[in-house]
Amino acid sequence: MSAVRKIGFYGMGNMGQAMLKGLVKAGYPVDDLLIYNRHGAVAEKLAAEYGVTAIQTPEELAKASQVILFAVKPAILPGILQALAPVLTKEQSLISVAAGISLGQMADLLSQEHKLFRVMPNTPALVGEGMSAVAHNEPVTVEEVQEVLGIFNSFGKAELVEEKLIDAVVAVAGSAPAYVYLFIEALADGAVSEGMSREMAYEFAAQTVLGSAQMVLKTKAHPGVLKDQVTSPGGTTIAAVKELEDRGLRSAVINAVKVAAQKNREMSQQ
Repeated sequence: MSAVRKIGFYGMGNMGQAMLKGLVKAGYPVDDLLIYNRHGAVAEKLAAEYGVTAIQTPEELAKASQVILFAVKPAILPGILQALAPVLTKEQSLISVAAGISLGQMADLLSQEHKLFRVMPNTPALVGEGMSAVAHNEPVTVEEVQEVLGIFNSFGKAELVEEKLIDAVVAVAGSAPAYVYLFIEALADGAVSEGMSREMAYEFAAQTVLGSAQMVLKTKAHPGVLKDQVTSPGGTTIAAVKELEDRGLRSAVINAVKVAAQKNREMSQQ
């Protein structure tokens, strides 16, 4: 990361802790990392563990930070922004990871001149393999965009997107780990039915999914091409693929993505 600015974390739940851990691991100066949590004992414990500074009040955090990451539930973010509006400046980068809260809603609570980011990370961030989408409003500079991408790249990968794609991001990344876990569980169930132990079945299924994902990312080959490379004429794989197609796996997954995206749109309008 380039120029060092003080980063404040508002909320130290699972996602807040994942982001803090990623930044510390990436070598961000711990003296420039500030944390606040409603339950002060949580912040104190993390401060002792990582060498960062626990802040006692939201107002202190807002005044001391140049970048603020709001890792709180969507229902309480509007109230937090309203309460902090008098002390939040137009020079700070304000980042929300709260699902369903748009840049426009944040601007209505603060102003159109505040530098606002809306980020959608996912739970694999907890193991340093997150996929985050980053959207921002007009006052944000190129340098500030790179700074925020750097933060989220520290615990996985981050991509800049237009805000209108956030619903698709939620469906294909935010909710998708649950689809993958379901697939891993089903793979393991099949192996158990063939006599494999449950523990071994999960190990084989999870590692196979991980390796297959890495093949897509590292080779840049189309998933269909990679599938064909595994599928021998008249073999076991094509028989299994045909069964999956006959049972509607492809259309079920496509529809799941569309349903999740629509649900996020509905939640954003409430």
